Amino acid sequence: MEKDIKNEELEAMQEEEECAIVVLTDEQGVEHYFAEEAVIPVGDKNFAVLVGVDVEDCCEDEECHCHEHEHEAEDDGEDNVIIARIDFDENGEPIYVGPTDEEFEAAKKAYTEMFPEDEE
Repeated sequence: MEKDIKNEELEAMQEEEECAIVVLTDEQGVEHYFAEEAVIPVGDKNFAVLVGVDVEDCCEDEECHCHEHEHEAEDDGEDNVIIARIDFDENGEPIYVGPTDEEFEAAKKAYTEMFPEDEE
């Protein structure tokens, strides 16, 4: 039954009105901020498409629409987009981890099938 509980939690996350900002820390300890743009189910796992945001330009109130700032994080002219696997900690809180190469390819394929107009 744990799987069903996790799916219910994920659905609740997707239904939230406010923008989900995800903070990831790199190997040098630098925090990077991302807006969760889409959740892709692949088999029994879920993957998030995370788009970099510039939080300095982002409003800080609870009605934040950070997804409107998704392209402001372009430091080098390229979008900062990553795919992360969504796991849950012992408290049921989502944690974002790097997918394996196989998971990445499967999530990427599922994304292009879900959103074919986004292909370059």
